[in-house]
Parts: sequence; C-alpha cells; structure tokens
Amino acid sequence: MAVAREMFCRDGIHATGVDRILAAANASKMTLYTRFGSKEALVRAALRQEGEIWRATFSSKVMEAAEDPMERLRAIVPVLSGWFNGGRFYGCAFINAVAEHTKGEPWLRELAAEHQRACLDFLEGLVRDAGYAATRDLARQLLLLVDGTAAELMVSGDEGVLRIAARTLDALLAVEERVPA
Repeated sequence: MAVAREMFCRDGIHATGVDRILAAANASKMTLYTRFGSKEALVRAALRQEGEIWRATFSSKVMEAAEDPMERLRAIVPVLSGWFNGGRFYGCAFINAVAEHTKGEPWLRELAAEHQRACLDFLEGLVRDAGYAATRDLARQLLLLVDGTAAELMVSGDEGVLRIAARTLDALLAVEERVPA
C-alpha cells in the first residue's frame, strides 16, 4: 500500500502500472489481487489512505501551531509551506487524480469530494472557533486558498506563492465579519 500510494501520488495513476508497484514492493500479483481485486480497488484504497494521512497531518500541525483560534487560522499557510518543503510534495493527490482521468468516472470524483468535505469540515471548525459569522462561506474560501496554493506550488515550484497565499489569507480574515463577543 505504501509503495502504491507513493507512486500514484508522485508519478500519477496512469503512469504507474501494477507490475511496477509489485516490483518495487517485492510483492506478487496474487497478493495484489487477493488483497484488492483490481488496480482500481488499489487506487481507491491508496487515495483514501493518502487523504486520511494528509488530513491528519495538516489538522494536527494547524492545531499544534497555536492555542489562539485566530493564530490557528494564520498557521494554514506555514503548514502548507512545511508540506511544500518537506520532501514529499506532489500537489493534491485528489486534484491530480481527477485531472488525469476521464471526468465521467464517478468513483474518483466521489473520493475527491469526500476528501474535500472532510477538509471543509475541519476548516469550518477553525472558522467557528475564531468567531466568524459566515463559517461555511469562509471555510470554502480557505479551502480554495489551500487547493489553489497547492496547485500553484505544484505547477510553478515557486515558493513566492506562499507569500501571496499568506497575504490572501490575511485579506480574507480581515474582511469577513466576526460575531460580537
């Protein structure tokens, strides 16, 4: 699973054949088909695991960054910077997967939407804790910021994108209305 997850994220799903995964994992086809049944099932499992690991890492790093809810929101971009500079940055696995597949593949879009909903729920909790009024709308804006930053970093490789993302985050937080304390 770890080998498949790494290869799918790094090289893409279509570019990663079953034989290549099996050779790198020193596993047999029998093992693959006994455990997963097909490459599609392996992709599903690998993406689910990648999403779980990414969300757990992202959320724990944001939560550990500060006690203050506003500072946690401001930690989003530094956490993205750590991901970008951490040695295993390939962009968002779900955006990449949807982009390289036929758009009519509902199972893949469903997996991506599931990941997006989980990310949105986490961001909405941060926004609510910080006392903002329009929690879902601001959470969606933050998700767009996260996804857009990841996509731009993947395409450009330019760390300057993070400075722009930080300014955008500050602007979003400054214009949104907070609930009176």
